[in-house]
Amino acid sequence: MDANQGHAIGYGGDPLTQRAIELFKKEFGEETEVFFVLTGTGANILSLQSGSKSFQSILCTETAHIHVDECGAPEKFTGSKLIPIPSQDGKIHPADLIPRLIGFGVEHHAQPGILSISQVTEMGTVYSREEIRILAEIVHDKGMFLHMDGARIANAAVSLGMEFREFTKDAGVDILSFGGTKNGLMLGEAVLLFNPELIANAAYYRKQAAQLCSKMRFISAQFIPYLEEGIWRLTAEHANKMAKLLFQQIDSIPEVVITQSVDANGIFAKIPKKIIPILRESFFFYDWNEATGEVRWMTSFDTTQEDINAFTDLLKATLKG
Repeated sequence: MDANQGHAIGYGGDPLTQRAIELFKKEFGEETEVFFVLTGTGANILSLQSGSKSFQSILCTETAHIHVDECGAPEKFTGSKLIPIPSQDGKIHPADLIPRLIGFGVEHHAQPGILSISQVTEMGTVYSREEIRILAEIVHDKGMFLHMDGARIANAAVSLGMEFREFTKDAGVDILSFGGTKNGLMLGEAVLLFNPELIANAAYYRKQAAQLCSKMRFISAQFIPYLEEGIWRLTAEHANKMAKLLFQQIDSIPEVVITQSVDANGIFAKIPKKIIPILRESFFFYDWNEATGEVRWMTSFDTTQEDINAFTDLLKATLKG
């Protein structure tokens, strides 16, 4: 409501957008360039376009959001080939990455240009700062960029007990899709560019991707209290806490097999397939692997302890039933 008072210049020329940019620079460094966008897919498109050319490839895990859940948008907008790397825990490991860094200088092959990692990963796991630093060193040595899809970056920061900059820019990340929507914002994300080489054309790519919002202040205004008052931490702490609570309540149930480390606000579990439709009548969640009965349970900024108790009670009753 405050952002809707009086006249404001469009397309980011307003004081609220400038204030939000100042806060991001305070968090990540004065040389950081900030571009507000509408959606997570839009953030990833702008991030990857800023750092790639159409003859290059973008490496990611086979479960990466850019590979599985964005309808081919990154490939459409960048023209680059996505190369998925198998992973059991949602992370890219050096032993799996290095053999795929081939074909440099050979015109018959797409040239590796960007490594994209997710933090939190699509499997609910969290990269350590050292894991990120090692990946950054590997790709930088090849003249590549490191992109982080941070749709759930606040949950990762809480899990690691670190400030954002410590495991992003300071660990060697060049491009960051900074998520807000999954941690409570009404809409909106931010693309942060830490490498000066990437800045020149980003504004034009944002416009081409239909991510330049004329009423940008309604996106950027949300980030002011989010960063200034530490709201990001409160909401992420709560979501992570609820996931730990759910884990504690279901871990001892014999029919429930937890398949991934519960690092943030997601739980992956195998349960009897026959009970999945029954549970879903009362609680929404996604199948992760229909063949094995693996599901994904996500807790949120607004998940309550009563929600956890009710779900656990239903799960136990359905298993007995």
